[in-house]
Amino acid sequence: MSKSVKEILSAYPVVIEMPVSWGDMDAFGHVNNKRYFGYFEDARIAYFAQAKVAEVSGMASGIGPVLASTSCRFRAPLKFPDYLGVGARVVDIEEDRFTVEHAVASQNLGIIAALGEARVVSFDFTKNASVPVPQEWLRAIKALEG
Repeated sequence: MSKSVKEILSAYPVVIEMPVSWGDMDAFGHVNNKRYFGYFEDARIAYFAQAKVAEVSGMASGIGPVLASTSCRFRAPLKFPDYLGVGARVVDIEEDRFTVEHAVASQNLGIIAALGEARVVSFDFTKNASVPVPQEWLRAIKALEG
């Protein structure tokens, strides 16, 4: 019996699940490369929600997370129909930014089909500048990561 996407992504504290939509496919018969960045974003936002990053940051104060860069390494093509798990975890924290690692697992293939990385900056929108990662974020991330 094959592993579930949650089992494949057991190292990720936040995993969202979804089917591959027909509209995710491209003319070459597999999921279009740009769609993976949408999967990553959905998992990253779910991570922020679970860690309450936007809530604990005091968005009223104007500080929030901003995506600085993102990348993807494609390991296997995904096709419709399939069921995916998309994981997110924080793997590195610096003074004013942190790195979120993403993974997309395929139920059909039973493997991680793509790995990604996102650099997220703690940003003060009132000053239009990066600021140190708030202590509340650090505590929330640490609690979520265990």
